[in-house]
Amino acid sequence: MPGTPLRGLDAAGGLAALRGLLDRPLASYYLLLSSAGLLLLIGLTMVFSATSVRDYAEDGDATASVVKQAIFAVIGVIAFWACQRLPARTYRALGRPLMLVAIALLLVLNLLVAWARVTGEESARIGPVEARLLWLFIGGIQVQPSELAKFALVLWGAHVIARKGAALGWWRELATPLFPVVGLLFVLVGYNDLGTMICMLALVVGLLWAAGVRMRVFGALSVAGLAGIGLLIAVASIGAGSGEKDAENYRLARLTNFLNPSPPDQCGDPCWQLYQGRLAIEHGGWFGVGLGKSSLKWNWLPEAHNDFIFAIIAEELGVVGCAVVLTLFAVLAYSGLRIARRVEDPFRRLAAAAVTTWLVSQAVINIGGVVGLLPITGLPLPFISDGGSALVVTLAAVGMLASFARAEPDAARALHARPPARWVRLLWAPLPPLPGRRRRAAAPAGAQGPVPRARERREDGQAAPRGARQTRARGGTASERRR
Repeated sequence: MPGTPLRGLDAAGGLAALRGLLDRPLASYYLLLSSAGLLLLIGLTMVFSATSVRDYAEDGDATASVVKQAIFAVIGVIAFWACQRLPARTYRALGRPLMLVAIALLLVLNLLVAWARVTGEESARIGPVEARLLWLFIGGIQVQPSELAKFALVLWGAHVIARKGAALGWWRELATPLFPVVGLLFVLVGYNDLGTMICMLALVVGLLWAAGVRMRVFGALSVAGLAGIGLLIAVASIGAGSGEKDAENYRLARLTNFLNPSPPDQCGDPCWQLYQGRLAIEHGGWFGVGLGKSSLKWNWLPEAHNDFIFAIIAEELGVVGCAVVLTLFAVLAYSGLRIARRVEDPFRRLAAAAVTTWLVSQAVINIGGVVGLLPITGLPLPFISDGGSALVVTLAAVGMLASFARAEPDAARALHARPPARWVRLLWAPLPPLPGRRRRAAAPAGAQGPVPRARERREDGQAAPRGARQTRARGGTASERRR
């Protein structure tokens, strides 16, 4: 009993201290950096743990995959550094050319994949360009166009919506050019990768939500999105994406196994991955079997280093490790939405909300598929799954968020009040622009003083003409009036 008030006082003091930390001008920036950095370190560690056994068995080098992932992480950190130095006007200028490049790459990818289907080959090549399902190989460099399309959609969509402003209340303004371009992008991406298309649909929803679009637009977008998803599931039977003609529709099989799972003893290829993932989670328990001691990664769990790396985290680090990862994603979501709420520029607000929706929705879809709360879509876990293009683009998007966090009004004033050393500004990031003075909101008529006599209404209810002036009684002497 004597310790109860003390515990209450400690809890109140802890909340006050936390509130004080969050009220600091650069809190959004440091929260974003710390959460993204820790997720990146966890990702490199888990990629090494999930791939070391396979790499050693195949090539005799247990570090082959993690070295490759570390190289992409270094490139991603450089992209982060470059993106956090760019102003908002540069991002607005990059939106259209980046969207054109993404659409061109997706067209080339889909045409080459379709040609490979016709010829019966695994890949198709035109000169130095080779296509394999989701990836383009350009001169030996592997690129995943759908990842670039996400970032392009963020920049171009935020620019278009910010430019339209209040006109978004009209359907015609949404129909041109936003919806046609988004629809084309969905078809090009969803033909090969339905999971990425669903993530991009969530991105567009976050973009429109931040813009304050009416609920009826979300309803229409949801109906169109569900119809498109159903169509893309159906065309997998004729060979779309990784499907094969006259074979079992793997997309439909994933959905039916989620709605009506088969018993473990009757589980075939469609639900084998989900079943093994649940075994890994069950094997881990509360505290896991230990880092590097997973047994399901010994070629039992398909895509253990990529789509189902969260199952390896659950097996080796247990519920505690999973909670840490989920907490870091929650901090990342809070930081992104906080930035979107605090910045003054409409483009920054929309782009920050879109990037946050993209990363968080992709994490939710991946983790939900692993634990069985959502159908499996094949999406990687941001920052953690193995994959170079996804990691580089994700870190570039976080760099843009960091640039916006430094441009928050309080953060910009604090940085200008106590600017860092010159070499820090040259090597890390320049000072953000100071926020402009906000215009005072127009006061109501009663607070602005009496209505001018020239615009007072006459007794018949009509406004007095502008040229008409009522006679004013000017009392007092001339010297008194000059005072």
